[in-house]
Amino acid sequence: MAKTVCKIMGVVFLLVGVCGFAAPTLLGAHFTPPHNLVHIVSGVIALYFGFAGSLSGARGACLVFGIVYLALGILGLTLGDKMMDRIWHVGPLTFGYVDHGIHLLLGVVFLAGGLFTRKQ
Repeated sequence: MAKTVCKIMGVVFLLVGVCGFAAPTLLGAHFTPPHNLVHIVSGVIALYFGFAGSLSGARGACLVFGIVYLALGILGLTLGDKMMDRIWHVGPLTFGYVDHGIHLLLGVVFLAGGLFTRKQ
């Protein structure tokens, strides 16, 4: 399951990263150029583990991505400015309420891919 999750999410990340340059407020999210680059790099990494990596590597990548994205979602909801759509600035990245929700969803999908893959 981990390799499949990496393949699907890798394609999604690449598409969102590229589309973010043309539509910076796609789906109500805040896609700045650095944010788009993070998505593109994440997509390339996920695709590597999905297609060329080992099963244990893909499982590990899913767990790491899952923890990072879940943490981003939770931290964004708790640390984001209450008066401004829970906007949270992390260096050059800007995350709003929609971004936090998407990050929570991504975290759950990646964690499920990592946790429900049997070790071999």
